[in-house]
Amino acid sequence: MARQYWLFKSEPDVYSIHDLERDGSTEWDGVRNYRVRNFMRDKMVVGDGVLYYHSNTDVLGVYGTAKVSAPAHPDSSQFEIGNKYHDPKSDPDQPRWWCVDVSHQKTFSQPVTRETMKETPGLEEMWVLKRGMRLSITPVTKREFNIIVRLGR
Repeated sequence: MARQYWLFKSEPDVYSIHDLERDGSTEWDGVRNYRVRNFMRDKMVVGDGVLYYHSNTDVLGVYGTAKVSAPAHPDSSQFEIGNKYHDPKSDPDQPRWWCVDVSHQKTFSQPVTRETMKETPGLEEMWVLKRGMRLSITPVTKREFNIIVRLGR
């Protein structure tokens, strides 16, 4: 399967690109949206490129890159009683929630801001720039990925 590309959104006070850089990799747990779950479970493969976007902050934008480093597997948080993402209706024999692991690749010295993205030719169709788009993970094209990586240098 050809490499695919994704934009992952995270609030920096929850888990920033700097946290990922420190940890090296993480399980992308806690997603409770079926469409996003399906992206991870059915579409993502090891090696897929990730743009790491900070949301709910003063400077919205892509702060670095990562890659999918482990294939889809059951999200462990759904079974942890007391975890805010615990799902008592999820059955360990047929898990409801899936996730992938991601590994840090690069932290940009300056973010590629949402405003810069809006003004850059070739990025007009990015889902993250669409009004009302609230999904935490969205597909991006190889061209969009490459443009943002170039802007991040």
